[in-house]
Amino acid sequence: MLTLKYIQENRLEVVKRLKIKGFDASSIIAEIVILDNLRKSTQTDVDERQAEMNRLSKSIGELIKAGQTAEANAAKERTASLKDEIKNLSDRHDNAEKELHNMLVQLPNLPHASVPKGRSADDNVEVRCGGEIPKLNNPLPHWDLAKKYDLIDFELGNKLTGAGFPVYKGKGARLQRALIAFFLDEAVNAGYEEVLPPLMVNEDSGFGTGQLPDKEGQMYHATADNLYLIPTAEVPVTNIYRDVILNASQFPVKNCAYSACFRREAGSYGKDVRGLNRLHQFDKVEIVQITHPSNSYEVLDTMVAHVQSLIEKLELPWRILRLCGGDMSFTSALTYDFEVFSAAQERWLEVSSVSNFESFQANRLKLRYKDENDKKTQLAHTLNGSALALPRIVAALLENNQFDGGIRIPKTLVPYTGFEVIR
Repeated sequence: MLTLKYIQENRLEVVKRLKIKGFDASSIIAEIVILDNLRKSTQTDVDERQAEMNRLSKSIGELIKAGQTAEANAAKERTASLKDEIKNLSDRHDNAEKELHNMLVQLPNLPHASVPKGRSADDNVEVRCGGEIPKLNNPLPHWDLAKKYDLIDFELGNKLTGAGFPVYKGKGARLQRALIAFFLDEAVNAGYEEVLPPLMVNEDSGFGTGQLPDKEGQMYHATADNLYLIPTAEVPVTNIYRDVILNASQFPVKNCAYSACFRREAGSYGKDVRGLNRLHQFDKVEIVQITHPSNSYEVLDTMVAHVQSLIEKLELPWRILRLCGGDMSFTSALTYDFEVFSAAQERWLEVSSVSNFESFQANRLKLRYKDENDKKTQLAHTLNGSALALPRIVAALLENNQFDGGIRIPKTLVPYTGFEVIR
């Protein structure tokens, strides 16, 4: 959430920068300014009347003691009138503050200066790429390979739950477990502390990281308990630090977590949802950092390099895209997407997003820090990234490594799988 102070001091800049995200903020900003001025003026009126009432209340006893009964009664009447005025003004103040908050949470985060203009994924900018795209003769897509080698049963998942909830079997299940362990080990070796978070969160947690109210319709909601199934471990892990004041000496705070992720993915259709391409439940390892604002973009670069190293060790062809304004999330200031190439589908598949949210989430979370020689608290910067999401990684591994006799396992995964080939 953008701070009110920043909006008031940079109204035109906020409107201009949010246009890069395709968001017209002019009317909301105007309403925010009106509501903020109303909130301030009513608070001033309340304070003035409260001060007057305090003076009158203190004088009533003295007037009675001095025998000035008429003046004491007049003071009592004025005090009663002030109480009514204060109540009415306080109600106006609270309503203005509530409406102001409702307006503030509708504003997306400001895009970083390096974010390219554009409306859709077609306008994203390739930063760099690597690996070799395999040349295969009539390769099978992963959904056919999964059936051929009895790795994943999509029909059984549909029977048990519904479309988008596959059942992994045999070496398919072992491959899943191997990837999770590999990603976690790599994160821990890079200095991230592992946590195992809950798979459900409350409304405050959903609001803190920006999923609520922006993506309420995309989250599975357990209505009886008003809890939400997490769309990513980012939500519970980042919320560990909600309402926390850190010391600057603690930076960077680094956490990693494995979790199942749940997304309704309403409106998805066509080739994008075939097989593992888009699921309602999937596994992912997440990396999260909380850091000082002065170096958060250096931290972002290290997180991007970490994800790149994972894909390189899996021997997959990859590319990194800097997302344009129109393809960015509500909460992000700058996002890099990783894609790997699918030899059978002959297209790029997104497998990770790595983002800097600057102070946007921290303001919602009330996540602050204090420098050693400064008693004033300031908002920290939060970052996260997929390291990695499994479904499309598995799809690319199966498709790109197939040969006449089976599917080859990348060398880095063999110690985790216990087998070199799927036959």
